[in-house]
Parts: sequence; structure tokens; C-alpha cells
Amino acid sequence: MTKKQTKIIHEGQFAAEVEVELIESDDPWAPYLSLEDAAKLDGVRQALRQGDLARALKLARVYRLMPITAA
Repeated sequence: MTKKQTKIIHEGQFAAEVEVELIESDDPWAPYLSLEDAAKLDGVRQALRQGDLARALKLARVYRLMPITAA
């Protein structure tokens, strides 16, 4: 059985929402990610680190984080 979930990745001034499927089972390690979804998370993280927003946008929703100052 699988369950969809959104994982958040934060790198520098960017955050990304990555859709993955958690695999549910009776295994003690459950729930866990498929190798493809784990690679997807790593790919988004690497793209954000390298500033390759075009590549990150193919795999996730990307947001630019902006600091808020007290007024």
C-alpha cells in the first residue's frame, strides 16, 4: 500500500515541495520511499544547491524564501 505525501526541501534561499509516495508495509522500516522517490528528493536538493532552478522546477514546486523584518 502507498500513501502520497509532500516532502519539503530547504536549500539556501529556496524551498521545494516534492510529491512522493510512502510505501506502507509490515516491515519494521515502514513507511519508506522507493528508490525513485529518494533519487527525486536528492535531485531536487542538488539542483537547488547548484542554482539550477529549471531542473528543480521539473521535479517540484519551488519557492524563494525572503526574510521578514520587524517593523
